[in-house]
Amino acid sequence: METHQRIVDAALRLFLANGYVATTLDAIASEAGISRRTFFSYFKSKDDIVISVMRDGWASLFAELLKTSPDVPPLEAVCDVIARQLARYTTDETAALDELMRSSESLLARKQSFYAEQEQALFDVLCEVWRQPERQMGLRMVAILCIGALKLTTQTWGNQHGGKQPMAQMFREAVASLKAEL
Repeated sequence: METHQRIVDAALRLFLANGYVATTLDAIASEAGISRRTFFSYFKSKDDIVISVMRDGWASLFAELLKTSPDVPPLEAVCDVIARQLARYTTDETAALDELMRSSESLLARKQSFYAEQEQALFDVLCEVWRQPERQMGLRMVAILCIGALKLTTQTWGNQHGGKQPMAQMFREAVASLKAEL
């Protein structure tokens, strides 16, 4: 795990300093103090590094959601957990990662695919907390709506210019807009 994290940290530093496209695998390996061959023991590509950062965030979100009481409404629980997770990141960190994701067509495509995977994973977690089979359609809708609200939030937030509103606040506003329309 230590080498994995060293590679991620080195890659993110280089991506943010030099740009995603300009950062080579050799530069990442050198910065992490490993060989190119060792790099491929941990990751298949540069894209995989960025996706692993996203995957870690989602793992934390799912772990927190699994601690939720089944007495809490699922939509409320998911929205609260997502907003708390988003609030953990500074605006500068989030802006840098968002800019990084937008700098590469392959990363943008991977991000969209990743959202689809997380929608299914979120549904699976919801089914673990709220176990009644008759709730599955509603839980599926909660997963779809929350991922949709998150996608809209990140897109809107990334398109802002100048003083950025905190992403957690934007997410809460997106969910409030959705609730108002329902």
